Amino acid sequence: MPYDPPPAIAALSLDAIAALGAARKLPDLARWHPACEGESHMRIAADGRWFHEGREITRPAMIRAFAALLMRDAGGAHWLVTPQERLAIAVEDAGFIATDVVRRDDALVFRLNTDDLVIADAEHPIRARGDADTPALYVGVRHGTEARLNRSTYGQLVEIALAGGGFSVSSRGESFALVPG
Repeated sequence: MPYDPPPAIAALSLDAIAALGAARKLPDLARWHPACEGESHMRIAADGRWFHEGREITRPAMIRAFAALLMRDAGGAHWLVTPQERLAIAVEDAGFIATDVVRRDDALVFRLNTDDLVIADAEHPIRARGDADTPALYVGVRHGTEARLNRSTYGQLVEIALAGGGFSVSSRGESFALVPG
């Protein structure tokens, strides 16, 4: 079955974005408690590329399928979870990369390198890490995972913040500082 990526988020209304998010059928990883645990021999590089046994995975459909199974536990370890097993996956920085952001009404909408769309809110917070000289911005995705904003998306978000008169942004009633605390 062919995959049609969603249109550019700049062309979508907030209702259309919400409908696209609802249409993506993701497994409920929280319901699965596999007895078997192991190693996936996979790695997500800091630039968002996926590798298995040292070789890059280049098929976007495979990356999307694996990304749907990705979670991060309370200790910060990343896992690929199925009903039968939970496999460790090495993640250099974040499980996803945010590649675009737009403001729609009272919401900030991010597109990820997997074509997922995330609306920043209390469940999907924006976090600033690093220090004032080398900050890094992240948005919560799902199951404890995050997306690091790439350089252009970081710049877009800073422009949104400056247009609002400060170094913070708001989305869905939540305020998020863009400077590490």
